[in-house]
Amino acid sequence: MSENINNALIVGASQGIGLGFVRALLQNEKISNIYATYRREASANELIALSHKHPQQLFVLQVDVTDESQIAAAVRQIGTSASKLHLVIYCVGVLHEGQLAPEKSLIQIDSDNLLYYFQVNSIGAVLFAKYLLPLLRHSDRNIFASISAKVGSIGDNRLGGWYGYRASKAALNMLLRTAAIEYSRKCPQTIVVALHPGTTDTRLSLPFQKNVPPEQLFSVEHTVNLLLSVIEGLKIKDSGNFFSWDGTVLPW
Repeated sequence: MSENINNALIVGASQGIGLGFVRALLQNEKISNIYATYRREASANELIALSHKHPQQLFVLQVDVTDESQIAAAVRQIGTSASKLHLVIYCVGVLHEGQLAPEKSLIQIDSDNLLYYFQVNSIGAVLFAKYLLPLLRHSDRNIFASISAKVGSIGDNRLGGWYGYRASKAALNMLLRTAAIEYSRKCPQTIVVALHPGTTDTRLSLPFQKNVPPEQLFSVEHTVNLLLSVIEGLKIKDSGNFFSWDGTVLPW
């Protein structure tokens, strides 16, 4: 990171990996200011409590990533106190929610559910890339990363199923790859990457953990430390790639 003031934005920080990133960055002396978003106040108690504990360092914003106007407003608000960002991590993702569940067969595909998967898992990330471009257009090395998933790899898909989740993560990867090309011209110091966190012990993975070997189920803290290590080692030439938690490049 730069020796200058380092500002970070964590999108989707109310729980899980996003909240884990906030906790880790609060302990990082290189990070001066952390902006963190949440969707519902009722599920953001821990994040809001942290902001009260660190009022000079952690600033929280309520944002629904399916509403472009809220994304634009949040970025404008960040811009009033920060002229640049050095680290942005998009951690919002949905696999199951209420009646929404990953499809096991074609017969279960529902167009509204597909649209929702794309809104949350794909479109929100690229909209942040759209509005954050001015805050990332500076001479310091900076990162725009989004949590993706290995199941979004078309080349690695051997089991099928999970149509909406797989497709929306594949779309996310393409959107990030395309944004990385534009950023290389407009923000040449920005590294744009997709990150696979492995299977992490969060609410998202909870219904599917029974078949995961214990050594392959990561704690949030472990996942965050692994991903921060990957981020720290990124070079400009890495922009536009899809990295696993261990630093290996995944197939598209």
